[in-house]
Amino acid sequence: MSEEQPNLVTINIDGKDYQVAAKQNLVEAAKSVGIEIPHYCYHPKLEMAGTCRMCLVEIGMPMRDRAMGAPVLNEDGSPKIGWMPKPAIACGTSVSPNLHMKTKSPMVQTSRASVTEFLLANHPLDCPICDQAGECTLQAFSADYGNGKSRYRDAKNVKPRNKSVGPRVLINNERCILCRRCVRFCREILKRPILGPIQRGSMTQIDCYPGQELDGNYSMNVVDICPVGALTSKDFRFKMRVWFLKQTKSICTESSVGVNTTVWSREGKIYRITPRRNDSVNDTWMSDSGRMIYKTVDDENRLTGTRRGESSVDFDEAIDAARALLSAGKPAFVASGKMSLEEQWALKTLAASFGGDVYLTQTLAENDGFLISEDRTPNRRGALVSGLVKDFESASVAKLGAAIDAGEVKTVFVCGEDLLEQGLDAKQLKKVDIIYLGTHKNATSEEATVVLSGRTVFEKSGSFVNQQFRLQRFDAAIPGIAGTHNELDVIAALAARTITDASVETIWLSMNKDCAALAGLEFASIPADGVLLDASPWAKLAFPETGSLLYKPAGK
Repeated sequence: MSEEQPNLVTINIDGKDYQVAAKQNLVEAAKSVGIEIPHYCYHPKLEMAGTCRMCLVEIGMPMRDRAMGAPVLNEDGSPKIGWMPKPAIACGTSVSPNLHMKTKSPMVQTSRASVTEFLLANHPLDCPICDQAGECTLQAFSADYGNGKSRYRDAKNVKPRNKSVGPRVLINNERCILCRRCVRFCREILKRPILGPIQRGSMTQIDCYPGQELDGNYSMNVVDICPVGALTSKDFRFKMRVWFLKQTKSICTESSVGVNTTVWSREGKIYRITPRRNDSVNDTWMSDSGRMIYKTVDDENRLTGTRRGESSVDFDEAIDAARALLSAGKPAFVASGKMSLEEQWALKTLAASFGGDVYLTQTLAENDGFLISEDRTPNRRGALVSGLVKDFESASVAKLGAAIDAGEVKTVFVCGEDLLEQGLDAKQLKKVDIIYLGTHKNATSEEATVVLSGRTVFEKSGSFVNQQFRLQRFDAAIPGIAGTHNELDVIAALAARTITDASVETIWLSMNKDCAALAGLEFASIPADGVLLDASPWAKLAFPETGSLLYKPAGK
């Protein structure tokens, strides 16, 4: 499904004509053609404030004769431009046809240098110890647009440092430049007026309103949008310099929303997760709980190695034991919405090779009205797209319980789920041999005859299909920890005769032919904002979170 193309208008920037989308401000218009207009208070997902004045530019329009309405021309026949006598803020000026803008004129350069000088008048020059160093726009713009000196000789104002404004956020008001992004985020996005300015003049600072606290599950977004080091994360504070970290595009697995994220890691260790902009899914926001999922990588319940019964065995021996159990009688396969699309397709192939039925788990909880839906898995719809199941009802785990009680199933292959949490009881688990492939210990893994340790979303690559039926890609951020195996490799080893190459790229070649919704797509060409698939084949199916998400991403 193609996105709607915006109407284009022609504007002139620094003497050159450009085609840009209509109905946007000049900051965004210039950005779309690769021209930077510096700014602090402006944020694309918040209302315009116009307080920092850093985005000042010269603007003008072609002149017309007041009496006749005819264009006024220069001697060379070009339109004569009537420039405004003073600069205007680009964030508060909308694109209009034939608008002219100067971003490098002496007036603009003087304006930016003056604004920078004012901002630094009371700002501490502590970049070497500031947690924002390396991603601070004040630091960058001061170098690019400042004049390199200050005429102020007075002592800087002293304001409160490192004050806790919530369970996960600290504020250092000495570094605050009063852009009020955090204030607007609370008011416009959270719909709660938590933060606001106190004091007056040069002593103005940001604090919580009396009786308020920056709590809730979205508080850390103010850290992301703070252009300086005023608001910092307690979880990431002083742990690593950002220029040492590798950035990897990923997808949050907290729910079916499919929030786009960036994983920041170094030498096999993840230090933080931040939201990645996708206007069709999550704008630029994500939940605090989603940011903490990376801690599951080193969780004390993490599974490593392979086990048969009570004994640790090597991988090949565990695979042989699992294959023998699957061959002993008609097995059942329990799939999860946490599996990648590629893993679900491979499991379908494995189940077909052993003649077993596939059951799909369900994990539901109340939606938060924002970016966490009822479906607490990232890829339950992928089971439909991959052909793993035809619908959710016929693949219900409740039907597996009935099959176990009837003696129709002797072996159950479980992918990362606890069957007790899915409604089965301990007696039913003892009636079957369980092969467990997953990342963390649970009651089902403890009862398993064979245990194969898998990898988290941060240790492998693949794709998910979110609640919009949007196909989104994630990449491996860190290597798999010792003693674990990629689930695709495990499934391929069990289905050696039907899956000869477990690489994601090779599996996609088969998926293209096998899955109608994926025809013509390649894993490597999935764009950063995903691909909206044709969901019409499943339009009549019931999805628990349909229409429940109260947050409306921009442009929707």
